[in-house]
Amino acid sequence: MKESGEHGETSKAPLNRGVSKGLSVLDLILRFIAIIGTLASAIAMGTTNETLPFFTQFIRFKAQYSDLPTLTFFVVANSIVCAYLILSLPLSIVHIIRSRAKFSRLLLIFLDAVMLALVTAGASAAAAIVYLAHKGNVRANWLAICQQFDSFCERISGSLIGSFGAMVVLILLILLSAIALARR
Repeated sequence: MKESGEHGETSKAPLNRGVSKGLSVLDLILRFIAIIGTLASAIAMGTTNETLPFFTQFIRFKAQYSDLPTLTFFVVANSIVCAYLILSLPLSIVHIIRSRAKFSRLLLIFLDAVMLALVTAGASAAAAIVYLAHKGNVRANWLAICQQFDSFCERISGSLIGSFGAMVVLILLILLSAIALARR
C-alpha cells in the first residue's frame, strides 16, 4: 500500500509543475497587459491639453493636465506602477523556469499590493476630478468645463480606462501568486 501512495505522489508532481508553470506564464502575460494599461494611461493623461479662443484670438483659455495636481499625481502613479511592472518581468520569467520559488513570490505579492494601492489612489483621485469636470458642483460653485473643453475631457476620461484595467490585473496577479504559493 505504501508503494502505491508514493507512486501516486510522483505521478502528481509533473501535473503540479505543469499547473505552476501555467500560472507563471499567465502571470507574465498579465504583467504585460498591466504595463500597456498603465503606460497608455500615463501617456494619454500626460499629453492632454486644449486651448480655446475667448472673444479674440489674443485671449485664450487653456486646459492642461498639469493645471490640476490630482491629474499630475495620476500620471506619476501610473508611471511608477508601469516602471515597477517592467522591473518585475525578470522575476516573473524566473518563476516560469523555477516554479518552486517561494520567497520571490512572497515579495511579488507584497510589491503588487503596494502598486495596487498606488494605482488605485491615482485612478480614484483622477476619477473624482473627471466627474467634477463633467458634472460640476453647484454647492461649491464649480462649473462643468466639459461643454467647452470636450477634447480635454474625452482624453482624461479615456485615460482612466487603462488605469482601472491595471487595478483589475494587479488584483489577479496577487491572486495568482497566492494560488501558486498555496499549491506548494
